[in-house]
Amino acid sequence: MLSVATPRPGGRAALWLSAAAVSAALAFSGALVAPAGAHAATTASYTGIVLGVGADEAQRTVSWYTSADSAQVVQVAPTSALVGGEFVASVTTFSATGTANIASSGGFNRHATISGLQENTQYSYRVGSNGNWSATYSFQTQSFEGDFDFLFFGDPQIGASGNVANDQAGWVDTMNVALNANPNAELLVSGGDQVETANTETQWDAFLAPEQLRSYPWAATIGNHDVGGKAYEQHFYTPNTDYSADYYRSGNTATESGGDYWYIYKDVLFIDLNSNSYNDATGGGDEAHVQYVTDVVNAHGAEAKYTVLVYHHSIYSAASHAKDADNKVRRVDFPTTFSQLGVDLVLQGHDHVYTRSYEIKDGQKANADEQPGANDVFVGEGGVIYMTANSASGSKYYDITAPDNSGTSGAGNGADPLNPGSYWYNSVQSQEKTRSYVKVQVKADELVVEGIRSQASANGGVESKIDSVTIHPHHADGGEDLQVIVPTAAPGEFGWTIDGENGLVDLGTAEEKDGYFEASGEINPISVSDTRSSLAPWSITSVLGDFADGKKTFSGSYLGWSPKVVTPGAGAVAGAAVASGFDGGAGLSVTRVLGAAVQGHDKGEALLGADLDLKLPTETQTGSYRATLTITALAG
Repeated sequence: MLSVATPRPGGRAALWLSAAAVSAALAFSGALVAPAGAHAATTASYTGIVLGVGADEAQRTVSWYTSADSAQVVQVAPTSALVGGEFVASVTTFSATGTANIASSGGFNRHATISGLQENTQYSYRVGSNGNWSATYSFQTQSFEGDFDFLFFGDPQIGASGNVANDQAGWVDTMNVALNANPNAELLVSGGDQVETANTETQWDAFLAPEQLRSYPWAATIGNHDVGGKAYEQHFYTPNTDYSADYYRSGNTATESGGDYWYIYKDVLFIDLNSNSYNDATGGGDEAHVQYVTDVVNAHGAEAKYTVLVYHHSIYSAASHAKDADNKVRRVDFPTTFSQLGVDLVLQGHDHVYTRSYEIKDGQKANADEQPGANDVFVGEGGVIYMTANSASGSKYYDITAPDNSGTSGAGNGADPLNPGSYWYNSVQSQEKTRSYVKVQVKADELVVEGIRSQASANGGVESKIDSVTIHPHHADGGEDLQVIVPTAAPGEFGWTIDGENGLVDLGTAEEKDGYFEASGEINPISVSDTRSSLAPWSITSVLGDFADGKKTFSGSYLGWSPKVVTPGAGAVAGAAVASGFDGGAGLSVTRVLGAAVQGHDKGEALLGADLDLKLPTETQTGSYRATLTITALAG
């Protein structure tokens, strides 16, 4: 009989190797030029400059408005190459494209993609043409591997209060508070509704007022107040964007903004949807979005360790939009697919309230025992956490509404049995009517999500926490997840940690030896219990697949082990030691015995373990790698 140890229902066992490995600095893909002194034939002005997210951590986009329909570029150089703030050395240029703006915006729009960035480097850039440049701005890249933080902002909606200047002041203050407290944040992620009225440029000017929008990449999301014109698309260029009619409200590509897009930043696959298009009867709607998410995850999900979805209309919120008819439609259309695809976190806006859902699987609360406001959530297979961010500018807030028996999915909009004043799906819901933002820490084996005040309230001061939760991802059943960091091949410090929580085994940071990397650790012990009267033989075997980090791989044969009986019993005998394939052989890439017992053994329990030995060539690429370690129990 074949049996697999499965602590929770779910899928495969994964070996996780988180790595920083040998890497050559990427060169720019643009043309090298020296700045010319001649003045451009046409003098143009440049406004609305905003730094955007690229397709990966080695890219950024830049978008801007210009008064002239002329050939323009982004000019980029490491800040260290500037002299007195001037571009005097050879620099890199990236050609811009764009079109005329709509009449209400005036002028023209341009955008360009900066590629080939190197990690841990400060860059300076400007837009325009020779002799006619914008001011110079800068941004900092960080390590292209490992942990990182990003900040999520809900509904600035500049102009919603009726006072653009006040809304701008609140928005600028939130950005100052958030980035003064988190200067190493790597992305600014939008929840949508940048402005109150889609094509009102005074509101866009106020939204773009924070200087940080020139230095930190803004990952734009389209809200219902952004969709009704072309200004959103004029102001933001997003990577990997599908501008098909299916991703526009009512298929209207002519006068509205829209599109779905995705990008990968370090270990996170981000997918951003235009949730304004939801009605299948008038366009692609939710059906098209579901197919888009499915296609992107199937094509690129294996290149990342987490999947985060972003769209505007919150399907699990608590204020005036919680019972909207369109959100009830999305609440039916989205959750099951998101669970099936292994989405980890969904970030939303629209309802101008802060909420954090329980673990949701297939549109239902996944764990009846999860308590309101729990600070740690250990999700099972298919479990998803949904967040709603409150207003980052303070332009508008909505009061929390009471649960009732309305709704079209699961328990509809009913009350939480554990907290009857809240909706059944919300672990936390808060409306303090003060500005806030959300901080997400992406770590090797957890996502830490915090709601943070950017304005003092009766419940706490600036930078105090509204809510904090650590999301522990599901690890595949029937095996264990192992992690190791492979450093760049150079002398220096290294470190490693072991985390056996929730199945993760951490091999730490590999140490560079004479001609190879080496890391060691041990598996989480495996308990064997055998009380059968037949006293039949049994064995525990394992086999390891290739390590992979996106498209980078190395063979599982490089891992070897030395099995051991930690606690004797049940006739257990440790399997033979297996050397790393670096020294010759197949390592754990073929089936190996961890422990076994022969016919007639004693009844009882045993605890099996194994010391792990990983040796890698120094040519191994920098990366954060995973492989599948499948553990099988055979009882004869």
